[in-house]
Amino acid sequence: MISKDQALTLLEKVLSLTKADMAEAVLEKNRLSLTRFAESKIHQNIDTEETILYLRTARDKKVSVAVTGDISEEGLKSVVARGAAMLDYTLPDEKFASFPPPDTTPVAENSLSEGTASFGPDKRAEAVQHIANVGRKGNLEGSGAIRLETKALAVANSLGARRYFVGNSAQLSATVSGKDNISGWAIEYNPDASKLNVAHVAKTATEKAVTSRAPAALPDGQYTVILEPAAVGQLLLLLAFMGFGGKTFVQQRSFMSGKLGQKIAGDNFTVIEDPTDPDFKAIPFDYEGVARKKVPLIENGIASGVVYNSYYAGLGGTVSTGHALPPNNSYGPYPKCMVVAGGESSIEEMIRNTERGILITHFWYLNFLNPMRTMVTGTTKDGTFLIENGAVKSAVKNMRTNQSILEAFSNIYAISKERVVYPQYSVLMKVPAMQIGNFNLAAEEEEESKC
Repeated sequence: MISKDQALTLLEKVLSLTKADMAEAVLEKNRLSLTRFAESKIHQNIDTEETILYLRTARDKKVSVAVTGDISEEGLKSVVARGAAMLDYTLPDEKFASFPPPDTTPVAENSLSEGTASFGPDKRAEAVQHIANVGRKGNLEGSGAIRLETKALAVANSLGARRYFVGNSAQLSATVSGKDNISGWAIEYNPDASKLNVAHVAKTATEKAVTSRAPAALPDGQYTVILEPAAVGQLLLLLAFMGFGGKTFVQQRSFMSGKLGQKIAGDNFTVIEDPTDPDFKAIPFDYEGVARKKVPLIENGIASGVVYNSYYAGLGGTVSTGHALPPNNSYGPYPKCMVVAGGESSIEEMIRNTERGILITHFWYLNFLNPMRTMVTGTTKDGTFLIENGAVKSAVKNMRTNQSILEAFSNIYAISKERVVYPQYSVLMKVPAMQIGNFNLAAEEEEESKC
């Protein structure tokens, strides 16, 4: 992985070649070590490294972004030339003010874990073997992935900003399945791969699959549900996409627009963007070199804030919270390290306190229906169970939800004290389990009746 001196020397060289009014260079080095398995056999082992250099230049309120993976002398000259050429054909953006000045907030520069760095293909194979052995006892087969990522990120701009960070992380996901469409699923994230609890993932996924036999069909209706942390995280992620970013907020496309200070969820729901949480070991600055700040998003049900990069902070009359994405992205800023406040309950206690309800492991293909109403749709998957009189009674056929997320987070009966880190789409979420009332669920269409 590239060192701080190597990275910043390269970025300063790129900046020295530009003749733009302002320039910003960002270097990403990503190493992916991935083992995928299916039918309890490894079918893919990857160990690859990728280099991406972004050059953002500005002249006369015109802004261009050029990207290359070639960091040779000729590659640097080429990306600078392309950036300059694009400026000639780019329309001015009168709302553009400036790239960020240097941010002097001290941040960590290294969070490399030796436990992840040394978790080679042999250890990944041992983990797959363990999952296969546990599943085999129930005549089940395992599939999934062990994914290790190492990232170095360096940022420099012509105003004097200089940043560098390197870190790594690991995640293991497993689906265990068998005849009659039974399946169970589990996932775990840890910055230190040697601390992944492979036995727990294998046991959890297998037990869910075994318990999924002979599922009952339930009618459409509103149910009390107990969402395991992954299911809570999946709803939270879509909520973030729909409204916690400065771009949608400024453009009035966010459910948060015009709602700051107003009640939008239950008193017991609080979510904070907190890149400083030690369980994440996240990159402490954004792609503009600005330190990522802790931002309350919803506090005790009240809309509190959204996250910004420098451009949308300028449009919103505020300052950047350090949430810029890569320069060539079109999504604008959004949170990547959300923490939901825990409660005093546990999943076991929630089940005991449920007269009739449904336990949901996670959702499948959640998607937007109406962003302003935070409406989403998707199905339950890999472990859906009927609860009656305080105990799990039987498996349930997968059901489809058409649900407003904010309405769900306004009907929280109980929240677990324990929280886990759930990763999805490069976003980390520290989330509890929740017991929620009046949750919309409908019977899924039978497979044989589909086109």
